Amino acid sequence: MTTLMIRLQAPLQSWGISSHFGVRDTCREPTKSGVIGLICAALGRPRSAELNDLAQIKMGVRVDREGKVMKDYHIAQNVFRASGGKPKSSEPSNRYFLSDAVFLVGLEGEKDLLIEIQDAISKPKWFLYLGRKSFVPSKPIVLPNGLLDDPLEKALASYPLLVVQAEERLRLVIEDEDGPFLRNDVPVSFMTRSFVSRNVRISYIEHTGEILEEVEYVSV
Repeated sequence: MTTLMIRLQAPLQSWGISSHFGVRDTCREPTKSGVIGLICAALGRPRSAELNDLAQIKMGVRVDREGKVMKDYHIAQNVFRASGGKPKSSEPSNRYFLSDAVFLVGLEGEKDLLIEIQDAISKPKWFLYLGRKSFVPSKPIVLPNGLLDDPLEKALASYPLLVVQAEERLRLVIEDEDGPFLRNDVPVSFMTRSFVSRNVRISYIEHTGEILEEVEYVSV
């Protein structure tokens, strides 16, 4: 199998999974819907595009730095109602996000598709952001030697650390049809905002401590 490694790092990230009305939540790690949305932006796929090929990719996350869950309190004014009629004078909301988190995301699938994704992320058609449009990456998403001929879990366990100081045990969240946890984050359509569930399992690994050697990032 082939696995593509990407880095998701920013001062702020938000990966909502069950947001409703005045509460906009975030998971503690990237959701599959959020990562597929990022890939669609890189490829230039509109909301109406077919997602079957991307949904079938197996995804895993290694948490190199957990980050902190924080909250913003927002008040929007003159908010239009979905049902029409006179706009609301104000609409309060609590918006949660992650501060200073660093994630290594692995995508296991067909090699040709992963190469296409890697090329697109290197030269994206549309702007890339981590959950919200104001949350832009602070380091390149594309990683050196990021395309590995290894299965997903082995690739996540062996890839060099993305941070200088990391916990001795790193959390892994791996897509697994026998996993005990459900995540309702596999997009069926971004146009209709419909999703289905997947199973994941959570484990911890001890890393060797090898640090990723940064290289100069040049866009061509």
